[in-house]
Amino acid sequence: MAKKIILALVIVILIIFCGIKLFGNDSVDVYNDGENITVETNTFSDIDKHKLNKEICNYTLDVMNDTTTDIIAYRHGIEDICSHYGLENVNVNIDSSIGPDQIPIMVTVDGTSMVPTLQDGQDVLLNKTHDIDVGDIVVAESDEYGGIIKRVDQIDGDRIHLISDNKGISYEYINGVLYEISGITTWVDISDINGVVIAY
Repeated sequence: MAKKIILALVIVILIIFCGIKLFGNDSVDVYNDGENITVETNTFSDIDKHKLNKEICNYTLDVMNDTTTDIIAYRHGIEDICSHYGLENVNVNIDSSIGPDQIPIMVTVDGTSMVPTLQDGQDVLLNKTHDIDVGDIVVAESDEYGGIIKRVDQIDGDRIHLISDNKGISYEYINGVLYEISGITTWVDISDINGVVIAY
C-alpha cells in the first residue's frame, strides 16, 4: 500500500513538473535605475541565461542612448533577443527607479548654460519619453550643437524650441576677434528629444 502511495506521489510530481515545463511562461525581468541594469531570466529551457541576460543589458544601454526607441519598441527588442535563444511568448517585465514601463537615464550636465537651475558637472535623472510640455527641461540631440540640455520654450507640432536658463552674456576674444557668448536657443524635432529631466 505504501509503495502505491509513493508511486502515485511521484507520478503527480512528474505531471506537475512536466506541466510547468510545457505550459509555464518564460519571463524576463529588467530593472534600470538610470545607471545600473539588472536582468533575470526565468525559464526551464536549456539556454545560456548569462549570455542572454548580458545581451539584454547591452541592448538596454543602446536603447538609453537612442532618442527614437520608446518603451514599446524596447519591449519588442527584448522579445526578439529572447526569440533568438528559442524563447517564444516571453513575459517581459520592465521596471525602473521611476516606475514600471519607464526608461530612466542618468546624464551629466556639461557647461553653464542652465545655471542657476543646473550646474556644470551635476548629474540629472531623465525619463526617456517624448511626452513633453512647455517649461520641461529636456535632453536632445541637435544637428547644430550635438547633445544639449535645455528648457522647452515653445511647441509647434513636432518642432520644439529650446532655450538656456542662463541669460547672462559674456564676451571672449578668439584669435583676436571679440565674440558675444550667450545661451543657446534652437529648434529641434520631437524625435531628437532623448527625455525629460525629472530629478536634479
